[in-house]
Amino acid sequence: MSQQQSAAPAPVTATAAKRRDWWRDAVIYQVYPRSFADSNGDGMGDLEGVRSRLPYLRDLGIDAVWLSPFYASPQADAGYDVADYRAVDPMFGNLLDADALIRDAHGLGLRIIVDLVPNHSSDQHEWFKRALAEGPGSPSRDRYHFRPGKGENGELPPNDWESIFGGPAWTRVADGEWYLHLFAPEQPDFNWNHPAVGDEFRSILRFWLDMGVDGFRIDVAHGLVKAEGLPDLGGADQLKLLGNDVMPFFDQDGVHEVYRQWRHVLDEYAGERIFVAEAWTPTVERTANYVRPDELHQAFNFQYLSTEWDAAELRKVIDRTLEAMRPVGAPATWVLSNHDVTRHATRFANPPGLGTQIRTAGDRDLGLRRARAATLLMLALPGSAYVYQGEELGLPDVVDLPDEVRQDPAYFRGAGQDGFRDGCRVPIPWTREGSSYGFGGGGSWLPQPASWGELSVEAQSGVAGSTLELYRSALSVRRTQPDLGAGESVEWLRVPEGVLAFRRGEFVCVANTSGESVTTPAYGRVLLASGELTEADGEAKVPADTTVWWTTA
Repeated sequence: MSQQQSAAPAPVTATAAKRRDWWRDAVIYQVYPRSFADSNGDGMGDLEGVRSRLPYLRDLGIDAVWLSPFYASPQADAGYDVADYRAVDPMFGNLLDADALIRDAHGLGLRIIVDLVPNHSSDQHEWFKRALAEGPGSPSRDRYHFRPGKGENGELPPNDWESIFGGPAWTRVADGEWYLHLFAPEQPDFNWNHPAVGDEFRSILRFWLDMGVDGFRIDVAHGLVKAEGLPDLGGADQLKLLGNDVMPFFDQDGVHEVYRQWRHVLDEYAGERIFVAEAWTPTVERTANYVRPDELHQAFNFQYLSTEWDAAELRKVIDRTLEAMRPVGAPATWVLSNHDVTRHATRFANPPGLGTQIRTAGDRDLGLRRARAATLLMLALPGSAYVYQGEELGLPDVVDLPDEVRQDPAYFRGAGQDGFRDGCRVPIPWTREGSSYGFGGGGSWLPQPASWGELSVEAQSGVAGSTLELYRSALSVRRTQPDLGAGESVEWLRVPEGVLAFRRGEFVCVANTSGESVTTPAYGRVLLASGELTEADGEAKVPADTTVWWTTA
């Protein structure tokens, strides 16, 4: 049973509402609710906790908050297994809490984007429970992908697809049929060829738009439509192909008709509401298909997230991204961390080539220095940027969590993704002391390291040179500099090998990705730098792993 909501949604404040096409240069902050702030001391973050910290986010200088799922869920995959899309899980609060959060955010000039999970539901969703109860051949089963098995007695899966979390992508039920789940068995995939599925999700969109949300981040946006006939992929180690090759269950052209229909719904509402796609595709050019003018507004740039801290490689992906987005008129997006990958302060602390899930701490000082420099580079690029909670504190991944506290379902499947996403989901620290460093009054659902206190908001606030103050300064400069934010190109400048430098009007960014100091022209007045630099006689000595912002005005 869905919960009750209050009536009229609160509008975004007048100042924020006047920003047309706000999403083209927005800085959007991802909140992972269970790890952000706990209001009732049960060790689990909640919506009231998020609401209490909204002034902090306003003062940080972001434009919008993206909330990871808080829907009713058995929590088999941290809320990405939804049992009721119109209800808040009791661990996070209720619909009245969601309403209050949206209203308060709008009053502070912040927009709210909620996660939507359309590829799959929970196995506790009423539709799936009904499909199991009604048995083979029932209309309810057509809303999911139920199939007879192969083999003499149907004992083999219907095809050779592998789950992203490891093992077969099929589970057999008591009556002998199998159902498809590209992720955990508790997450059965919807059949988007069935009209009832599309009807239901358009209704869900309207429910939350009526609540006043400003947009949706679409989980697994590339996965809704499967190839006709569900053909075998052929061979093992299919996960190595993810994001690199054509897959019969990902990035099928049929998804685009779904999003065209959704865009019609969204455009019925005032206030420039938006869609953001989580779309893992083989190329950034394929990603651009999701943000054509009649589809979605933004798509995450996973190619950029996956790029090593290397000037030549970064320039390639920046150029390709801008070139791909230009023909469709969409803004580029830039992101360094999220709830599914190792925090970039830890990725950059390790040798290149280890991927986006890393189990070793690496060189902490090196990682933080590179992370700070990478942030200034990201925020200088044309388009929109995403910040994951805690990265403004320079938090590393927690790589030494005991096995008994882990909750990532991929960890327990023993294959597929590495299953170490818990390390980037440890509750963030607000104060130097306390049972959970200010997260809440009753500990935290994942243990926090002893180093958390000195990385807390309290410890870094007002401290010159701290990572938190670097973020605050960068977001302030970005908002006030007319040549930063939206745009579709950069002018590359000649600099030594290992260095990136570009001009945007009267703004210049220089990022030194090399392991040693380099000398570049002093391009004007320094606006901000991620590390110490020296200037003399029209030249600047930029330290290793440092980014500098100049203005020539």
